[in-house]
Amino acid sequence: MFSSLAVRNYRIYFSGALAANIGSWMGRTAVSWLVLVELTDNSASALGWVTAILFLPGLVLAPLTGSLADRLPKLRILMTTQMLYSLNWGLLSLLVLTGRIELWMVYAMTVVDGLVTAFDNPARQAFVSEIVDITDLPNAVGLNSTSFNTARLIGPGLAGVLIALTGTGWVLLLNSTTFVAMLIALASMRTGELHPAPVSRGRGKVREGLRYMRRRPDLLIVLACGVAVGGLGFNFTITNAVMATSLYGKGPGEYGILGSAMGLGALGAALWSAGRGTPRLRYVLGGMAGYVVFNFAAAISPSYELFAILQVPVGLAAITTLVTANTMLQAGTAEQMRGRVMALWSVATLGMTPLISPVVGWLGDNAGPRWTVLFGVIAVAVSLVTIYFYVTRHDKIRLRLDRRRRGWLRLDRS
Repeated sequence: MFSSLAVRNYRIYFSGALAANIGSWMGRTAVSWLVLVELTDNSASALGWVTAILFLPGLVLAPLTGSLADRLPKLRILMTTQMLYSLNWGLLSLLVLTGRIELWMVYAMTVVDGLVTAFDNPARQAFVSEIVDITDLPNAVGLNSTSFNTARLIGPGLAGVLIALTGTGWVLLLNSTTFVAMLIALASMRTGELHPAPVSRGRGKVREGLRYMRRRPDLLIVLACGVAVGGLGFNFTITNAVMATSLYGKGPGEYGILGSAMGLGALGAALWSAGRGTPRLRYVLGGMAGYVVFNFAAAISPSYELFAILQVPVGLAAITTLVTANTMLQAGTAEQMRGRVMALWSVATLGMTPLISPVVGWLGDNAGPRWTVLFGVIAVAVSLVTIYFYVTRHDKIRLRLDRRRRGWLRLDRS
């Protein structure tokens, strides 16, 4: 389960990423509370627009950022993005602490955050394959998700407590310092022990990446699953905030607990993925089914306590889908194409957010908080049925990592 931690560079990277991820979840929780409670009167629409603005650059710039991740040293890209993250969050915290913050400023700072994230995501996703050998890649991807979801377990709850004790500004400032830890970790890595992918040169690399994907129906199926859960169903920044405040009338501590409960289930999914070995499509589809069942139960939950408990299996199901699909894509993609493919993965899982978040926020304001959850349930259910019948009707395709051919998934037909 922890075999990749035997690699020195990966241990350092994992430690820095864990600190930065905890800070990021604290920062996201603080911004949600700032917008929903301190700057507006529980406006789900305003929170939806903040979420949309955050991910819009990733949607627009994905072809460019994916191509750059294949053309430039990924370590250099990541060191630059960590510095920019720290500066941006530090400025936002100062505006809050000095009492000068306004909603339009949050929008502006979120645009900057989204631009940095657009360049950071494909490089970060593809960089893992340069730290460990291909045989350890499924384990490393699973441990990366473990780091992310350990942070999801710790960050929101800690942020809720600190918001109640110190205010949102100090939480945002603490988040700014965690990116310094990631920067130190990256600078401490031994570059001679990395396994850099061949650098892609010349023009037309974006089009080449799209042509590569069109020739790979195995990858397109996995990508469609990512769109369903990550793009259409992963609206928890809005749903948890709206359900906690508007429906159940809870404060920042209880809101933070929801994120931590989901993080507990997500952490279990990540550890299971790290120790499971070869990724399978059935785990992806099973995770989608679990998301539909448990999130529907959460949507109709009569009490905050039951809603909070259900976040554990919801997190388990959602992250099982996303981690397994992510592993299949990275392990099944040729080295020189990995940055562009992972940029498309970012679009699939995050790029839909600018289109979906305003809709979810509007539903919260006009149809009621429960519909912010039901939107994801319906979207993932329809996607699951569609993908399942497509796969079974096309000769019962099964996707498995082909260890004899580096950079491919095998389509088994029965």
